[in-house]
Amino acid sequence: MGQPSEQSAGARLGQLLEHRGDQLIRAAIALTGSYPDGEDLLQAAVERVLRHPRRIDADIEGYLRRTLYNLAADGWRRRTSLQRKLPLLRVQAGASEAADPTASVDLRDAMVRLLQQLPPRQRTVIVLRYWEQRTEAEIAALLGCSQAAVKSAAFHGLHRLRELAAPLLAEEPEPLSALAPLTKDAP
Repeated sequence: MGQPSEQSAGARLGQLLEHRGDQLIRAAIALTGSYPDGEDLLQAAVERVLRHPRRIDADIEGYLRRTLYNLAADGWRRRTSLQRKLPLLRVQAGASEAADPTASVDLRDAMVRLLQQLPPRQRTVIVLRYWEQRTEAEIAALLGCSQAAVKSAAFHGLHRLRELAAPLLAEEPEPLSALAPLTKDAP
C-alpha cells in the first residue's frame, strides 16, 4: 500500500545523490567541520528522509537539505560550548607562496575552524549564503524562518567572523589574505 511512494521516494533520492551528492557532502562537511562527521550527518539525513517518505513533497532536495541542516543544529545544541570551541590551528609561517597548494588547504581549515566558533543558526546561514550561494529567500524557506531572521543571522555571523579573523590577519597576512574581505564592511 505505502510501497509505491517509498520506492519512488527512494528512486528520486538515489538520483538526487547521484547528481548532487558532491554538493551535499561539501555542505555537510562545512556544517560539521570534518569529512567523517559530514558523511555521518549526510547519512543520518538520508536515513531520516527514507524513514518518512510520505513527508516528501515535490522538492526532495529541499527536504533533504532542511533535514541536513536541522540535524546539524541538533548536534550543535547537544554539545556544550566548551566542547565546541576548538583551538585555532596556526598557519605555518613558511606557507606564503601563492602557488603553494597547502595555502588553500590552510585557508579552508582556518575558515572551518572560525565557522565552528559561531552559534548554530549563524553558522548555518553563513554556510548556506556564502558557501552554497543561496538567496535569503531560499535560506528562510529551508530553515523555516523569516528573511529578516536570515539577514540578522548573516549580519551577526559575519560580524563575529570579522572579530575572530582579525588576529589571524594581523599575524599571518599572506596565507589568510583571502579572509581580508571579512575585515571590511560588507554591503
